[in-house]
Amino acid sequence: MVTPQPNKPHVCLTAVLIVTSLALIDAYLVEQNPGSRRLAVCVTVLASDACFLVVLRYVAVWAGSEVHTARRGYAMMLWFFYIFVLEIKVYFVYQNYKSQDTAAGVEVVDVGVSRRGLTLLLSICMPIVFVTLAAIDHLEYLRPYKKREEIRSRLFWVVLDLLDVVDVQANLWELQSEGLPLWVEGLMFFYCYILLLVLPCVSLSEISMQGVNIVPHKMMLYPILSLATINIITLLIRTGNLLVYGDIRVSGIMMGKNVIAILMKSCSLLQYRKHQPAAPPADRGAEIQKNSQEEVQVYAGQHVGLPRVVIEDFTSIPEEEEEDEEGEEGGDDASQQEVSLNGDEIKEGETQLKRRDTTGLG
Repeated sequence: MVTPQPNKPHVCLTAVLIVTSLALIDAYLVEQNPGSRRLAVCVTVLASDACFLVVLRYVAVWAGSEVHTARRGYAMMLWFFYIFVLEIKVYFVYQNYKSQDTAAGVEVVDVGVSRRGLTLLLSICMPIVFVTLAAIDHLEYLRPYKKREEIRSRLFWVVLDLLDVVDVQANLWELQSEGLPLWVEGLMFFYCYILLLVLPCVSLSEISMQGVNIVPHKMMLYPILSLATINIITLLIRTGNLLVYGDIRVSGIMMGKNVIAILMKSCSLLQYRKHQPAAPPADRGAEIQKNSQEEVQVYAGQHVGLPRVVIEDFTSIPEEEEEDEEGEEGGDDASQQEVSLNGDEIKEGETQLKRRDTTGLG
């Protein structure tokens, strides 16, 4: 199988977006470590970026070769690798902010511009990288225009879910009146980490699995997972933070978005089940199986009469033919003898008649 040529503009755009977002997070890490620690942080960051670029050089080209096809396998690989590295750096940035808050020793501190800038950076870079990897502007393999628009609308839901997860995660480094317990913070961060790793890959895998003959209204795996893991659970997380820990910075807009998403996705699931072909009831299936077993038993109990084939003995036929031939030969000899006797009698009669004629004339 010949690998298609990669789309160079797509490869360059993907590489630039990924490298730029990681470089900005590196700038946060370097800025948070003044003094002698800064050099060590710079060396560590540059070494990790060099290793990342070596892998990016190949995976980005492979993902670019899938742009004009329905396959998104390398795009999933690149997204997983990108979020894995990005979230590790974000975790260190979050821990540095947390240590600064502890050292400050104040109860309420205004949210800094740099913290809001980090939230803005993540909320822009992640959706743009995902949309680029999904290649929503290269859906020429889908002939009907309606299918293209439906795929784009479904990917837009994925972007909204990404923003929802980033908003939950941003509450950890944007200052609050009262800090959350340590176990709650750790659980929230790594739960969002897993969602960012897995759910976009699920959406891309649905596009890859159906291929050219894609049926968007049957792509129900991502809506079900996002309904359970994002719309319901993040709504519970925000409600718990608001009621239990008094977190007044909970986003009411995202809570309303989750309520609307729960209603819409539930209606879509109900309509999908209505359009499914009705399966035969269990009693009817058991009855059919029982009847088939009885028919098999009846057929097994019947004795099938096989036709009898009689093979005659033809070994005596040659002897009978020989006897008939001998009889025919004997008959032929007797008839020949009779014919010869009759001929002799006729000759004698003719000679007697000739003698009488001669005596009469004399």
